[in-house]
Amino acid sequence: MSSVWNASTYDTERRRLVPCFDEFYGSVSELVVRFCPDSPRILDLGAGTGILSAAIVDRVPTAQLHLLDASPDMLQQASKRLTERQLQVHVQPLDSELPPGPFHAIVSALAIHHLDDAGKRTVYSRILGTLAPGGIFINAEQVSGSSPRLQSLFESVHLDRARALGSSDAEIAGAIQRMSYDQCATAGDQIHWLDELGFEDADCFYRSFRFAVFGGWRPAS
Repeated sequence: MSSVWNASTYDTERRRLVPCFDEFYGSVSELVVRFCPDSPRILDLGAGTGILSAAIVDRVPTAQLHLLDASPDMLQQASKRLTERQLQVHVQPLDSELPPGPFHAIVSALAIHHLDDAGKRTVYSRILGTLAPGGIFINAEQVSGSSPRLQSLFESVHLDRARALGSSDAEIAGAIQRMSYDQCATAGDQIHWLDELGFEDADCFYRSFRFAVFGGWRPAS
C-alpha cells in the first residue's frame, strides 16, 4: 500500500492484506468487460507485479496492456506473470506524463493514494486527456474515512480481517508502517474531483470499508 515492498513477496502479502481481494480486483475487470471493445488498449498505472492486469486479461485475453510503475523489479515480476500477453512496460513515476493514448481504459489499484490531493487531481486530469472518447477510468483504491469515527472503523476492520486471513504480527506491523506514509482521500472527494474535471457518470462501483472502486468515463464527444 506504499512504495516500500519486496517484489518477491508482494503477491502473497497483498492477498492477505486486501481482505476483499477477489471482488476488489474483479470489479475492475467486470467494468472492462462491459464497457471496452474487443482487443482494448489498457493502461495500468502503478501496476506493480501485474495483479490487476492479470485479473483483466483473465476476462479479456486480447487486451493490449501497457503497465506503468516506478519500480523495475515490480515490472519484471509483472512481465513474468504476463509473459504470453500483449504487453508494454513503462518504468516511470506515477506523477509523470502518461504514455501516449488513446486508451480504451485506464486502470489503477492501490497506487494513486501515494500522491497528495493536488497530485491526484493532476493525474486524474492527465487520465481524462489520455482516454479515448467514451473510454473509462477505474481506480481500485484505499480511501480514508470522512470522520474520525469512520477512519477508526476502516482501520480496525481492515487489520482484523487481515489477521483472520493469516497475516502475522510482523506483516501487520509492516503494513501499518507503510500506510503511515499514505495520503488517502475520501471516495466522495475523489468522485467530486472527477466530476469537476469533466468525467461523466463518476461514481463508486464497489465498496468494502476502506477499499473502494470508483471512476468515470471520458465524454464520447
